[in-house]
Amino acid sequence: MRALMIQGTGSNVGKSLLVAGLCRAMLRRGLSVAPFKPQNMSNNAAVTADGGEIGRAQALQALACGRAAHTDMNPVLLKPETDTGAQVIVQGRHVATARARDYARLKPRLLAPVLESFARLRQGADLVIVEGAGSPSEVNLRAGDIANMGFARAADVPVILVGDIDRGGVIAQIVGTQAVLEAADAAQIKGFLINRFRGDPGLFDDGYALIAQRTGWAGFGVVPYFADAALLPAEDAVDLRRSGGGGALRIAVPVLSRIANFDDLDPLAQEPAVTLRMIGPGQPIPGDTDLVILPGTKSTIADLAWVRAQGWDIDIQAHVRRGGHVLGICGGYQMLGRSIHDPLGLESACGQDRVPGLGLLDVVTTMQPDKHLSQVHAVHAASGTPMTGYEIHIGETTGPARVRPFAHVGGKPEGAMSSDGLIMGSYLHGMFSGDTFRGAFLRQLGAAPSPLTYSEKVESVLDALADHLEKHCDVSMLLATAR
Repeated sequence: MRALMIQGTGSNVGKSLLVAGLCRAMLRRGLSVAPFKPQNMSNNAAVTADGGEIGRAQALQALACGRAAHTDMNPVLLKPETDTGAQVIVQGRHVATARARDYARLKPRLLAPVLESFARLRQGADLVIVEGAGSPSEVNLRAGDIANMGFARAADVPVILVGDIDRGGVIAQIVGTQAVLEAADAAQIKGFLINRFRGDPGLFDDGYALIAQRTGWAGFGVVPYFADAALLPAEDAVDLRRSGGGGALRIAVPVLSRIANFDDLDPLAQEPAVTLRMIGPGQPIPGDTDLVILPGTKSTIADLAWVRAQGWDIDIQAHVRRGGHVLGICGGYQMLGRSIHDPLGLESACGQDRVPGLGLLDVVTTMQPDKHLSQVHAVHAASGTPMTGYEIHIGETTGPARVRPFAHVGGKPEGAMSSDGLIMGSYLHGMFSGDTFRGAFLRQLGAAPSPLTYSEKVESVLDALADHLEKHCDVSMLLATAR
C-alpha cells in the first residue's frame, strides 16, 4: 500500500497527464493502482458511481487504473463561479460557496476529510499516485495547505517535482522551487522529471546534470512532448482547442466565460465528418454553421449576459432563421428558454428574480439549491438510439416544449425540442462519447457514417502514453521511491 506524489513547478506543467500515464503503466505491471488529488480547481467535473462529483482529470486517471471513478479520488473540488469565489465540494458534495479569503479560513478544516479519503484508497490499492495542485513554491499559501506539501508531509508521501521545459527556464523552475521551500518541505522531494521536451533530449544533458547537482535530487527522466495528449479529455479551459477536424458538417461552439464540462465536445473534435469551431470572445458565429452548441457553464445567468455581450444572441437568431440547428447542453439548455428565475440569488449577483432567456425554446428554468448528480442511461427521442451520460446541475426546467423531449430516461421525458426540431435542449453531459448515439445524431444532420470508436481511442492513447513514459523515464525507480 505505497504512495507517490507528483507535484509541479507551476500550473499546467502536465501533472494530470503524467499521473494518468503512470497509472496505466503501473496497472500493466500488474499492480492495483488508484489516483488521488487532495484539492482540485476545475469546472470540468465528472459524476462518480457513488453519486458525487470529482475533477475530470481524476475520472480519466481512474479509467487509466481500470477503476470506477470515486469521490475519494478528489475529496476537495473547487468550482469557480466568479473571479473571487467558488463552490466548495467535499467528498463529492457541495458544502459551501466561498470567496477566496473565506476559503483560506475554511481550508485547515479540510485536511481531515482529505486524509480520510486517502486512507480508504490506500486500503484498496497496491499503489496510490497522488497529483498536486499548482505549485509548492507558492509559499505564501503554505499555511493550512492541503494540496501540495501540507498533504505530502501529513501523509508522509514522497514527492517527484515536474518542470515544464516547453515554457522555458526549467532549471530556474526546479532550482528556484527548492530555494523558496522550507527545509522540511524540500526534504520531502526525492527527485525531478523534465516534461514536454521537443527535439533531441541529449541537448539537455548538461542542464539535467546541473539541476541534480544544485538540488541534490535524483533525475527520473526527460519526457518528450506527447502530441496525442490532445486526444484525451482536458480538465482546464486553457487546453480548449480552437478547432478540430475537417469534415463537411460544421459545428460552432461559443466559448463561455465559465464554460464547464467541455469534454462533451472531445468526441466531436475527433469526428472525420465534422469541423468543430470554438468561437472566442468578439468573434462572430460563422454564417455557414450547421449546428451551434451552447455548452455547459458554471454560471448560467452570468454567461447568458456574456453571450449577449459578444453579440452571439443575434448570431444565433440569424442562424435559426437560416434553418440552422441549435443544441443547448445543461446551462446552454437553460439559456435557450424564455426566462431563468433565481429567487434565492444562487447565481445572480444582484439577486434578480427573472432574467430573459434567448426565447428559442418554450421553457422556463427556476434555480434551486439542490444539485442534480446522477449517471444516466437514456434513449434519444428522435432516433430511438441508446444514450449514456450524466447530470450535474442546479435548476428545474419546465414548460410546453417539454412535451417534445430530447430523450427519455426511465420512460420519463428529458430535455425539450422546438416543434420544427431545429432547437434542442438537454441536461445530459457526455452524450457524444457513445458511438451509437453520436453517429445517429450526426447522420440526422447530414454527416457521413463514421468509423470512430471513441472509448477505444481513449484507451489506445492511454496505452501509448504508458509506453511513452516507460521509454523516457525510470518507471521502476519511481515505483521503488513510493512508500
